[in-house]
Amino acid sequence: MKRTVWSMCGMCSVRCPIRVEVEDGEVKWLEGSPKLLGRALCAKGSAGMALLKDAERPQQPLIRKGGRGAGKWEPVSWYTALDYIADKLNKIKEKYGARSIMLSCRGGPFMDLYKAFIHGLGSPNFTNHDSGCGRNVHHASKSLYGLGRKGFIYDIKNARHLVLFGRNILASLRIAEANQVMDMLDNGGSLTYVDVRQTITGIKATRFFQVRPGTDYALALGMIHGVIKDCIYDKDFIERYTTGFDELAAFIEPYTMEWAAKECGIKLNKLKQFMEEISIQRPRVIFHPGWMLSRYKDSFYASRALHILNVLMGNIEVVGGQQFAKGPADCGVKGLRSLDAQVPKPDEKRADGVGWRYKHFDKGPGLFHLFYDAMITGDPYPIKAVICHRHDPFTCFPDINAQKEALENVELLVSVDTHYSEFGWYSDVILPESMYLERETQIVTQKGPKPRFILRQRAVDPKFNTKPGWEIYKLLADRLGIGQYFPYNRIEELWQWQLEPTGYRIEDFQRDGFVSLTDKPIMYDRENLDGRFKTPSGKIEFVSQVLTEAGIPSLKEYESPQRPPKGRVRLIFGRSPVHAHGHTINNPLLHELMPENTLWINKRVASKLGIKNGDWVDVIGDSQKGTVRAHVTEFIHPEAAYTVHGFGRQVPLQSRAYHSGMSDQKLQEGLLQLMDQAGGGLCLCEKFVIIRRSPRNPRRRVEL
Repeated sequence: MKRTVWSMCGMCSVRCPIRVEVEDGEVKWLEGSPKLLGRALCAKGSAGMALLKDAERPQQPLIRKGGRGAGKWEPVSWYTALDYIADKLNKIKEKYGARSIMLSCRGGPFMDLYKAFIHGLGSPNFTNHDSGCGRNVHHASKSLYGLGRKGFIYDIKNARHLVLFGRNILASLRIAEANQVMDMLDNGGSLTYVDVRQTITGIKATRFFQVRPGTDYALALGMIHGVIKDCIYDKDFIERYTTGFDELAAFIEPYTMEWAAKECGIKLNKLKQFMEEISIQRPRVIFHPGWMLSRYKDSFYASRALHILNVLMGNIEVVGGQQFAKGPADCGVKGLRSLDAQVPKPDEKRADGVGWRYKHFDKGPGLFHLFYDAMITGDPYPIKAVICHRHDPFTCFPDINAQKEALENVELLVSVDTHYSEFGWYSDVILPESMYLERETQIVTQKGPKPRFILRQRAVDPKFNTKPGWEIYKLLADRLGIGQYFPYNRIEELWQWQLEPTGYRIEDFQRDGFVSLTDKPIMYDRENLDGRFKTPSGKIEFVSQVLTEAGIPSLKEYESPQRPPKGRVRLIFGRSPVHAHGHTINNPLLHELMPENTLWINKRVASKLGIKNGDWVDVIGDSQKGTVRAHVTEFIHPEAAYTVHGFGRQVPLQSRAYHSGMSDQKLQEGLLQLMDQAGGGLCLCEKFVIIRRSPRNPRRRVEL
């Protein structure tokens, strides 16, 4: 029997809506939602069927029998594994208190379930991966607008000019967003791309600025200077909705375009041409403030400067600019019920210090890397249990040895995941979650100009002895005496409970897999945006009151980045359109497309080192070394070497990914606590490494 199932992809964190064709209990076809994505799907999404059939993923619960990381596991039943975890957590609660338990996840729309569980236990310590990703962007946005990085959406399709600083938007792939970029270009729009290397996005760009590594902030400052000095900003918008403009104008005085061009290593006339273009194209000019900006010591300020440029363009709540993310209330609809909203919030302070030691940070998910200090010192209290749901901190964060040293003080490590992760391999218990085609998830809200409710439905039954997350946490909650916070036994009961205040029923999702809450895009009156900005002043703050109270400058003087010491280069990393970090490296189809990463090296640098394209090279940090093939090219700055993140995995049960390629995060020794103090993001591109031709290359023979 044939049937169509509406679902959501789970191959990366974008979670595109998909249509699944199932026949006789087998998935026969995957494609993007016809209505939302025009059936388009990326390589990762198309490889979902390969993951479904892959036997190299956890097939049942496992409990560690040998030392951590030794790979000695005892396969057990779900009852045994859940009882084991519940018993350990109860003993930890009794000895140290519930606050000593923390839970982390990948972030995204399903966090309500995980928050309800950890808060129900009585711990405030919910966190996610974001200090190694977008915290700088989030806090930069909060400091300016009082709204986080998801408070605005970008109307790229209707923009006249899109400016991207290292946002490799056509490779770090969101299908809907990539389609918008291509539509914008087809409509005659301009694309300016800034990076230390040429990329897929840069190839499509109208203009490419190859900058010296670590000088993004300098270029953004030079652009602000040009906008203000040439008076090409929206004066009416600035006067009505902002504070601190005079301070900004005074601060920017020394950061001329001439200075910025010299500091970044770009041509001044090209920068001036860019400024002339945006003066004509505004307000439909978008400076993307970044997505993953845990890179340099000043990445928070680089993102903040890009936000400031958007404000100067006056592009807020205009077609082709930034638009407030609209929700159910904007459509006259009540929102979904939240599990976490029913749980009494713990009054304990967070162990990572966010909200009390670091008052300028958004408490939300806090900052994962700061928990390691509490594990080592016990200050403000010890962390004795860590649960990671589809989050691998060993792949996400730097300096794995330093992480393991801290985790040795933790009594229980649990990995809930669809695949074997590096952290899971080091854990005490692995709970296998069903892969996305085998599981349902709770209904979620997707905000935007046309907000909607959407859900993931199960396409086929689990191939192995795995369970969906909603069931795992319900079963654990019942064992821990907090089952009342999870008022369901079946997913249909959870959906019905969520939908009750909205007036919608689950039957409303059957046609398309989602429910649109409005037929037409919603726009606020741009002449009446008072109250939309959630800063203390109620206005956009060029000088943030929150930062000022924390003793942190809103407008920070620029410091030129350190040049690599002699014999070293700066290690830079990024993503491929084929893989999603370390999640897909072992996927049979995607491994075939890209089995390993390479190291991009500037042609002149490689020549001096005697390295040719395709040679094996050793990349040496402090005590760690990686070996990888060289990709010699002119299209990378000579101070940098670049690799794709997520490779170099050491989980023996992943035969395709095992020791395939090189791990950048293992070379990032000493960076685990190197944090941008203003933004909270890690500084993952502040490592200098040695590159040399590896002895692994075939020896040269001399004919005698």
